[in-house]
Amino acid sequence: MRILILSTWWPEPDDNGSRLRAMAILRGLAARHELHLLAFSQGPATAVQASEISRLCRTWQAFERPDRPLTLSDRLGSITSSKPASVRVRWSNAFAEAVVAAATRWKPDVVLAMQIDVAAYACLVRDTPLVLEELELASILEDYRHQSGLRRLRSLLTATQHRRYISTILPAFAAVTTVSEREAELARQIAGSPPPVITVIPNGVDSAACAAYGYRPEPDTLIYPGALSYSANFDAVDYFLRTIWPLIRARHPQARFRITGRVTDEQRAALPDVPGVEYTGYVDDIRDVIARHAVEVTPIREGGGTRLKILEALALGVPVVSTSKGAEGLELIDGKHLLLADTPMDFARATSRLLTDPPLARRLGEAGRHAVAARYDWRVIVPRLNDVLEEVAQPRKLRYDMARA
Repeated sequence: MRILILSTWWPEPDDNGSRLRAMAILRGLAARHELHLLAFSQGPATAVQASEISRLCRTWQAFERPDRPLTLSDRLGSITSSKPASVRVRWSNAFAEAVVAAATRWKPDVVLAMQIDVAAYACLVRDTPLVLEELELASILEDYRHQSGLRRLRSLLTATQHRRYISTILPAFAAVTTVSEREAELARQIAGSPPPVITVIPNGVDSAACAAYGYRPEPDTLIYPGALSYSANFDAVDYFLRTIWPLIRARHPQARFRITGRVTDEQRAALPDVPGVEYTGYVDDIRDVIARHAVEVTPIREGGGTRLKILEALALGVPVVSTSKGAEGLELIDGKHLLLADTPMDFARATSRLLTDPPLARRLGEAGRHAVAARYDWRVIVPRLNDVLEEVAQPRKLRYDMARA
């Protein structure tokens, strides 16, 4: 089967959640199908890495994504436009033309649009089944709940327009995937009747690669992996440092807390300046770093989707303490695969429990590792997406077979 793939993120190197998912999907699909990739780069298009992409995809093209801060004029234009300001401002004519050209040349059996940002480009392809991969709605539609005053009003208006825009986009797609049942339910509410086929394809990990590292904890060390440019990560770290970390340090004065991922001076200045905290910045091998910590903490309070950081830590055998929101959508059991805590005191107690009881920490991490390998390995997950693609492409393939006959 021939698949034209449109991606919001350039997949290589796979150093964040979106890229990890995109690259895992490419690896899985390339073993069975002919792939053609068009993707936006996160820097100069001429500087993208493509050593693995070149092996996986028959053809590929990278495009710089138009991006600039939204102006008041952009926002006011949303009053009369059916498209959100962010969609209009970041539209790329070059990408749109390349999509049409690739579809005309390669005549794909199916078009796979990775994330909502490229959905409108997929709609330019006629008479070909379209699949929207990883539709994430909660972070857009529910952000206003975490705001107040004018920010809350602006977020509510943004959510309303995105809801209207997505409802006009979804009917063009034969199938839609989400990473959790919560996201799937939001998609069903918006899609109307009859909705496209909506399938949960969760996030995953390469459990075999993770297991090779082994759990090698340094005593009294905690880690939170995630770039603070993502608002949910920033809120999680801010909440942890202000309300939970002082309680942990009171019990474990020697404890250290490391935050990985890119962080700006402005972001650091906005966070509490407390002892025992280290910002590592970007690290080349995040798995090796996580595996050397006693506990991963995930004090997430907002956002959507499911947390790759939890799956990756457990795949490494590292025990996790998370909020219920952080573990939302994951088939993991509190007290068996990880510990859940939703107040600062409970979170501090759960973390302290693992720091003071290494055998318990190791048992929890091992149970989590086995659960993740069984349910969230990419070798289990990508075939589910393959089934969706083959199902929606089947009518087109049958027409081709009849025409050749």
